[in-house]
Amino acid sequence: MKKNTLSKEAETRLIDFFNHIIDPEDMAKILRQVNCILALGVMRQHENLQIGLPNFEDNYYWLNELAEILNPYLSEE
Repeated sequence: MKKNTLSKEAETRLIDFFNHIIDPEDMAKILRQVNCILALGVMRQHENLQIGLPNFEDNYYWLNELAEILNPYLSEE
């Protein structure tokens, strides 16, 4: 797996975003809702996901991973 690092500017902007603009838990909730809506839309449009959507599962996974980083409620017991 390739490891990327953020620039100091990007890191600062992300910290400012989550400290002043939106609560990380709210953002995680929004990401999960959008991911679910997009997945349902894609599934309704393409009943067989092998019709040219090779990255759909990866994209769905990574968006959920981002939500988990912001609010890790799925890993709580």
